[in-house]
Amino acid sequence: MTLRTALPAADAPAVAVLDNPAWAALTGPHAHLAERVGLAARYPVDVSPFTALADPADPRAWQDLAALAGPPGSTVPVTAAEGAPDGWEVLESGAGVQLLATALRTEPAPEAVRLGPADVPEMLDLVARTRPGPFLPRTVLLGDYLGLREDGRLIAMAGERLRLPGWTEISAVCTDPAHRGRGLATRLVRAVAHGIEQRGDTPFLHTAADNAAAIRLYRSLGFTLRRRTAFLLVRTPGGEPR
Repeated sequence: MTLRTALPAADAPAVAVLDNPAWAALTGPHAHLAERVGLAARYPVDVSPFTALADPADPRAWQDLAALAGPPGSTVPVTAAEGAPDGWEVLESGAGVQLLATALRTEPAPEAVRLGPADVPEMLDLVARTRPGPFLPRTVLLGDYLGLREDGRLIAMAGERLRLPGWTEISAVCTDPAHRGRGLATRLVRAVAHGIEQRGDTPFLHTAADNAAAIRLYRSLGFTLRRRTAFLLVRTPGGEPR
């Protein structure tokens, strides 16, 4: 069992990569999964919806994103961006929060099982019933996933999503509604975080800015709110809507 009480001062410069985590992941540990055109990159559509720009303030990055997105009029989600250049249509916008593990007690969960490609149908079913956020047929390739089973049925899971230098995101934390209130999600968060720390990384996570219950839970476990985040769903300039 380990207890992370604070981020060492020496780690402070490395925190900057968390300002644009999808870009840091797609050009770092997840580069082998990236589809990239210059200053824009994304995951394959069946892995993750995340698309990122090297610098959302750089018009050249948006030009590269238009090329990456496909024909004019294509729609694409963009992370870490609060606005789009002229000619782009913003279809949706959303706000989240980013939390870092600063006082999280981590420990293995011996009763948890490792989940892999063979478990994806059950994982997708659990996600459909609980809606923890995007989880697609090949999302499992992003990192390690752990689950809890009862009578052979998957009733809770959690795993890793964005992985960037020094940091790994915990995601897909969900529990079957019939089994909530038993601390299953907490056990899995601690266990996934334990595996992350064993690699020498620090856990972090995101949740919707209006999900007060989740924010309250994660703060009670030892996560600290770092910053607000933004994402957009945009349509590329020109052409007919697709």
